[in-house]
Amino acid sequence: MKTTSTKLLKQLTENLWLQYLRRVPYARSYSDMVESKGGRVVHDHIAFRTFNTHTGEQPPGIKAIGHILEMLNYRKAGKYKFPKMQVTAVHYEHPDPLLPRIFVSQLEVEELPDWARNIINQKVFESPYIISDQAIELLNVIEAQGKINEEAAEILVEELSGYFRRPWKLPQRDDLLQINDLSQYAAWVLLHGNSVNHFAASINLQNVPEWPDLETTCRALASAKIPMKEEIEGEKGSILRQSATQAVKEIFRLKSEDGTIVDTEWTYAYYEFTERGYVISDSGESLFSGFLTDQATHLFKMTETRDN
Repeated sequence: MKTTSTKLLKQLTENLWLQYLRRVPYARSYSDMVESKGGRVVHDHIAFRTFNTHTGEQPPGIKAIGHILEMLNYRKAGKYKFPKMQVTAVHYEHPDPLLPRIFVSQLEVEELPDWARNIINQKVFESPYIISDQAIELLNVIEAQGKINEEAAEILVEELSGYFRRPWKLPQRDDLLQINDLSQYAAWVLLHGNSVNHFAASINLQNVPEWPDLETTCRALASAKIPMKEEIEGEKGSILRQSATQAVKEIFRLKSEDGTIVDTEWTYAYYEFTERGYVISDSGESLFSGFLTDQATHLFKMTETRDN
């Protein structure tokens, strides 16, 4: 039996989703609530953050994630700029509409002050490439042939699932706090590396009659004591509307400048909700498939760590 790249991607997405559920209980709560009402949890998109600088053996910036996606038949579908944050981004789409969009952003490290650039580069410069030569060979085979045998697919999914984590060592606490004052995005990537930044649920496809739109969904989640973003991004009836839970926090054991170890609480991820409206083109009416930079800017802020 052979496994196609589409089937492999679905297995990989499921693995990443299960990892994310273990770290983001709000996503588990939403999933349980939707399924209890006979609805579906459908991923609108998955997001990643990266550093556009030399990251050792790993490809830099968007390529860190994109090179894997492209070998599995994802293609770039949109480009975005966030000049105030020194961030650029792309989103990828797959021919199978049930596979989620992938939104990958990168911090333009060269645009930062020298001191910040030095902290980041010193930490990530010698990062290992945490995919084996065997996995790369299997990626090449599936890119060329569109499928591989089931045993090889299991090996590849397992390896790729392990790639989406931090490949470099933890930063010093003092460096992290200093970087955070300049760019919470940079501080997040220093801590989390290639980890999923967030999953986003498709409101259009959740199929819960009681929650036909983003407002009703957000109200239901808030009533269930899930801490939610205060505002919905986007006007009712517009081509894109988004909201999110608050970000969960995790504890990291970080070394201070004097050598002591300090348990430090920091944000990991929020769970996002996306409702798409229709656009009209020469080919007819279809759901808007891209992203809007103003909305994304507000959602980037959801991982700010206010206590630090």
